[in-house]
Amino acid sequence: MPESAASNSTVQRLMEDISRQQFPASALYVTATPIGNTGDITLRALCLLTLADAIACEDTRNTSQLLARYGLSKPLIAVHEHNERERAAQIIERLHGGERIALVSDAGTPAISDPGARLVEAVAAAGLRVIPLPGASAAIAALSASGLLDNGFHFVGFLPSKAAQRDAALQELRALPATLVLYEAPHRIEQTVGALALAFGGERKIVIARELTKLFEEIHRCQLADAANWLATDKNRQRGEFVLLVEGAPVVTDTGDAEAQRVLEILLTECTVSQAAALAAKITGQKKNRLYEHALQLKNGAC
Repeated sequence: MPESAASNSTVQRLMEDISRQQFPASALYVTATPIGNTGDITLRALCLLTLADAIACEDTRNTSQLLARYGLSKPLIAVHEHNERERAAQIIERLHGGERIALVSDAGTPAISDPGARLVEAVAAAGLRVIPLPGASAAIAALSASGLLDNGFHFVGFLPSKAAQRDAALQELRALPATLVLYEAPHRIEQTVGALALAFGGERKIVIARELTKLFEEIHRCQLADAANWLATDKNRQRGEFVLLVEGAPVVTDTGDAEAQRVLEILLTECTVSQAAALAAKITGQKKNRLYEHALQLKNGAC
């Protein structure tokens, strides 16, 4: 038997095995779809999409094109940020009628920085089943290739679009020791990278992952101080969808920090974080920036 025929036979056999699994009616199936490479869909997702009575999706055009790649055609229900609550009531009614409905986003796992969370919440509150079908996720794909997991990770998603709100959000994240996971669009990538360097300092590592699983996939590792220049060197590097992974704040552990922590704890009862860090630097001789990070951790209860 030719190798391709054997491979097709294996896939068909697996699909037959999956089709015999249980896919309960009256359930919403949160179904991950590829983030770029159409080969990354799971066999279980394909089987469910074949069985589904309808598919709730972020953009009907994108989803119809994706289904066509797999030879599928299904009734589509547009569910986006502007109509999610209204559509939830309609979908719940259909689920009560015994239908199976798949929820997909334009790419990756639904309800992760995409519409869908309100729908999931409403379906669960109605006492109906929500069944996840795991698969592609841009955040997890980037993390798996980053090497920045010493202290876990904190998923941020998209930062606020307005500069003042974005900068305030970054200040709240500054003291976290976990790797920060952010999504960003191409038209904002330069501003966001600049804001990260300003908020966190240039020494932290950043991993810039763009166009994951696609033809022009690129994963670049550098310090925040060098990230803006890397992007500016080639305009093609500013294209596509981005996942940014930023090294977390250093964890304060050495013995000299015990005295610094004691001083900071006292000063924070009377001073702002910035004032406490400046005074503690004068008292202990340690670097102000490092003490500022530590003061933020204390203020936020991270220590």
